[in-house]
Amino acid sequence: MSRLPADALTAGVSGDGELDRAIAGFAASVVRQKGVDPLTTELVRLRCAQIHDCRLCGSLRNAEALAEGFDEDMQAKISRYEQSDLAPHQIAALRLCDAMILTPSLADATLKANLREHFSPAQIAELMFDVMKWSQQKALVALRMEAPPWQEINVLTFNQQGQPGFEGPAYTEEA
Repeated sequence: MSRLPADALTAGVSGDGELDRAIAGFAASVVRQKGVDPLTTELVRLRCAQIHDCRLCGSLRNAEALAEGFDEDMQAKISRYEQSDLAPHQIAALRLCDAMILTPSLADATLKANLREHFSPAQIAELMFDVMKWSQQKALVALRMEAPPWQEINVLTFNQQGQPGFEGPAYTEEA
């Protein structure tokens, strides 16, 4: 497995200051959490990528989600999740994502009840941290410094410490 260092994607941006280490530690801690299923976590990650228009995040597919059956048909449903046939718990997670990023007033009693119907308090917290983690790159996106170093959709993995790794193409052409 080849790993592209995360700082290679944002040369000159990442530093070794206290804040940089704190953000990196937060990000690594978030991706190590496994209370929410990989498909829902991937849908939330990709919804963040859509909202923020992050080309790098949009070009990756999490290895654990791929192993659980994630495919591009599922990805295509994210932008229209309210009208999709995604599972009710996945739609609730995407509503939380939209409320946190786009319309905080949607984080109301109805959303809270919907989330509690499908997730434990710990899982709701994990989803919220996922949204925060996948929104931390917003400054890089705004400056268009987040471009992926490849043209196709690639596999995203995380090691035991929560550090990202980027493998080859997520999908191979079948003969």
